Amino acid sequence: MTNPMRAPRVEKVTINVGVGEAGDHLERVMQIIEELTGRKPVKTITYKRIPDFGIRPKSIVGCKLTLRGKQAEEFLQQAFAAVENRLKESIFDETGNFSFGIKEHIDLPKAKYNPALGIIGMDVCVTLERMGYRVKKRKLKRASPGRHHRMTKKDAMEFVKDKFNISIVKPGEE
Repeated sequence: MTNPMRAPRVEKVTINVGVGEAGDHLERVMQIIEELTGRKPVKTITYKRIPDFGIRPKSIVGCKLTLRGKQAEEFLQQAFAAVENRLKESIFDETGNFSFGIKEHIDLPKAKYNPALGIIGMDVCVTLERMGYRVKKRKLKRASPGRHHRMTKKDAMEFVKDKFNISIVKPGEE
């Protein structure tokens, strides 16, 4: 029997869309994300000045949304379908998290094209954890999870293969 505390789970899924400027285009993007998830995204604000891109501090450049629990897993099923249930091995980091992009939101199974809103792409960032990771976030007696309890790249890839039926593509097989 395996230890239930070692079973990985999806902590959160973050959806990020960069628009580059505030205004009507950002409002349309926020409306598309709200239709896809049923939740309202928040605007993202810059903190640095990048003159080459015309970005100044405190300007609005996009929006993001964080999903947790069952909602996160349901959205992940759709997002994986949009990338044809294939992920590259290189998108996984050493702590078990991974990110991938969706070129057009209409690739998602539930999405419908609305000519008034247009088409957007988005980044999907997935954070995985094990039970007991609360020790690194709690206020009192904060601690680091043990070495054997931390997520690894291999653990994350096995979890995604088993739970979501995803195929992992190795470099050179694309």
